Amino acid sequence: MDKEKIREGVKLILEGIGEDIHREGLIETPDRIASMYEELAAGYTDDASKHLQKRFHVDDNDMVMEKDIQFYSFCEHHMLPFFGKAAVAYIPDGEIVGLSKIARTIEVYAKRFQLQERLTAQVADAIMDELAPQGVIVLIEAEHMCMTMRGIKKPGTKTVTVVTRGIFNDNEKLQNSFYRMLERR
Repeated sequence: MDKEKIREGVKLILEGIGEDIHREGLIETPDRIASMYEELAAGYTDDASKHLQKRFHVDDNDMVMEKDIQFYSFCEHHMLPFFGKAAVAYIPDGEIVGLSKIARTIEVYAKRFQLQERLTAQVADAIMDELAPQGVIVLIEAEHMCMTMRGIKKPGTKTVTVVTRGIFNDNEKLQNSFYRMLERR
């Protein structure tokens, strides 16, 4: 990550909106923003596959679900945050992965400039490619600040995306089981 380019970009934006970049409250802002992006865009230097390497053998192939996984990302169109919760379920094929690894996989892809639709598919594809389950379903529900703060200005509006792979593609019974588990508290 080129923090100097980020600092210079922030200075240009501040000057572009008419701010004095030498004003006391803004002097360190370019440095703060560069450090912030180093953390919030860490997904560009992380590899989801490494998080899915540690696996455990199982004798049964019952559905595994992790839900209410909170995440934060950035809309690639407006560079504003979107945030929400993800749910991931898969049907193992003899192996499972540690639950934290599913959340880490979401983080890898969320910490990039994104489209929610792509994020949902990337998580599903990473699990299919690395874990090779019988199938996976990923649901993401998020609020986009580009719809809340600007444009249409509709706070509280949620976007829901769902991606299915493998056995979940055409199996309505499995899909319904996923949705019932999702509703349980």
